[in-house]
Amino acid sequence: MAVCYNKLWKILIDRGMSKTELIKAAKISTNAMAKLGKNEDVRVEVLVKICGVLNCSIDDILEIVPDSNS
Repeated sequence: MAVCYNKLWKILIDRGMSKTELIKAAKISTNAMAKLGKNEDVRVEVLVKICGVLNCSIDDILEIVPDSNS
């Protein structure tokens, strides 16, 4: 299973918010944002901070997708 954060990017676009603004507002590291950009695993703490800033739940910002080789 893999993680996809396309829902997060859509929310940012819809709200006119940049990734840099989200980093500052959620107090997350640029390294965590880079991992999100590559659809890599990040700590749940990071996701919770993002959800707090965006006033949404975790399933609003990510989806679990089956591996393509399955």
